[in-house]
Amino acid sequence: MPKLNLNRVEMPRQEPKKRGKNFQEVAMGYTPGMAKEEALRCIQCPKRPCMTGCPVMVDIPDFVKALSEGNLPEAVKALKRKNALPGICGRVCPQETQCEAVCTLAKKGAPVAIGRLERFVADWERTSKPETSPAPETPPAPPSGKKVAVVGSGPAGLTAAADLAKLGHAVTMFEALHVPGGVLMYGIPEFRLPKEIVRNEVDYVASLGVDIRLDSVVGKLATLDELLGDGFHAVFLGTGAGLPMFMNIPGENLNGIYSANEFLTRVNLMKAYLFPQYDTPVKIGKKVSVIGAGNVAMDSARCALRLGAEEVNIVYRRSREEMPARKEELENAEEEGIEFKLLTNPKRFIGNDKNWVTALECYQMELGEPDASGRRRPVVKPGSEFIMETDVVIVALGTTPNPLIAQTSKGLETTHHGTVVADEVTGRTKKPGVWAGGDIVTGAATVISAMGAGKRAAADIDKYLRS
Repeated sequence: MPKLNLNRVEMPRQEPKKRGKNFQEVAMGYTPGMAKEEALRCIQCPKRPCMTGCPVMVDIPDFVKALSEGNLPEAVKALKRKNALPGICGRVCPQETQCEAVCTLAKKGAPVAIGRLERFVADWERTSKPETSPAPETPPAPPSGKKVAVVGSGPAGLTAAADLAKLGHAVTMFEALHVPGGVLMYGIPEFRLPKEIVRNEVDYVASLGVDIRLDSVVGKLATLDELLGDGFHAVFLGTGAGLPMFMNIPGENLNGIYSANEFLTRVNLMKAYLFPQYDTPVKIGKKVSVIGAGNVAMDSARCALRLGAEEVNIVYRRSREEMPARKEELENAEEEGIEFKLLTNPKRFIGNDKNWVTALECYQMELGEPDASGRRRPVVKPGSEFIMETDVVIVALGTTPNPLIAQTSKGLETTHHGTVVADEVTGRTKKPGVWAGGDIVTGAATVISAMGAGKRAAADIDKYLRS
């Protein structure tokens, strides 16, 4: 038996000083030789633990084996049997806590770089010539005669729509914005997820027969009851969590304070990073403070740096060990020069006579006993207040669902956080004929967990429609 290769092939990245000044993709992807070398590390475990770690149960060993043999058309087929968005997942999914975490090689060394291989295969399909592209997948099931409305075109909605279309149902997707993709378009920066990738994978979903209707706000355009009474046999809600959370401390209404949602939407969807080519200004001062330490906070901080801020600080009330952002994103931010102000929490925002923010008054914190999340609870150090100068603040503390659909829908039960109550396995809500999945149910989470919810709901909707 050949000796196990416990060292993964590293993926090339832009050099930190260079990438901190542009919006081009940081990770440059594997070359064909690198991808094959990494794929050959897979030992093809009979129990396939990596699949159980994947929320959408991608046939990981199959696509990796095909890649190791140089059969890229077969790798694409194996990958897309379960995953309609591989180019996206290969870039933004936290594989290190899911499929790669349970890889057999991880017990002794580095797991197979499943996410990087997924990205390579998806990119090969996107850029390959027609004559080398894989043959069409298995044709969709015969038309069922049933219509399904999918509300929201983010990862949950796209996944549900793709699966339902393959199963033979007529799917109409309603998107509130002027472009499809949801958070994939407005929330994740170009340097981490190029919009060309999102557009390509949305086009794939549309090619399955999904009718995508833009500028369509369900709750205003039509209520859920009106959709169900207008020929739709089922509705899936995948509208995400787009309502920003704030700290509710003095001075929060000062000019120069953004929610991360507004800031990233301006930068990504409205192309503020290409101003004045795109007429969407965004104020960037010399000193920017980002409140929070999740992936959204890292994205906001790294965008601010690229837009010209001289100093960018992550302000976080716990220590580095409790940061929720992916390790890779923390390392990228740190390499690019983002500063981390840890065990620090704002007390109030301070402004000038023109109502522009000029400083934060902060507490120093210390960690006490673990709270409900399992992280140690931050406690204020008495008498530790200090002033920190800043001229732009980005609040990245999480999001909750927009209440519009819930407010216009009788029988749709929600929690006190505003999330929709739905069965964890099937996605069924308390309202007959309506399913929900992704951030609208869980609150802000990962792309792949939303996709898993969309896939489970699609399977249950299909079962419901056929019974």
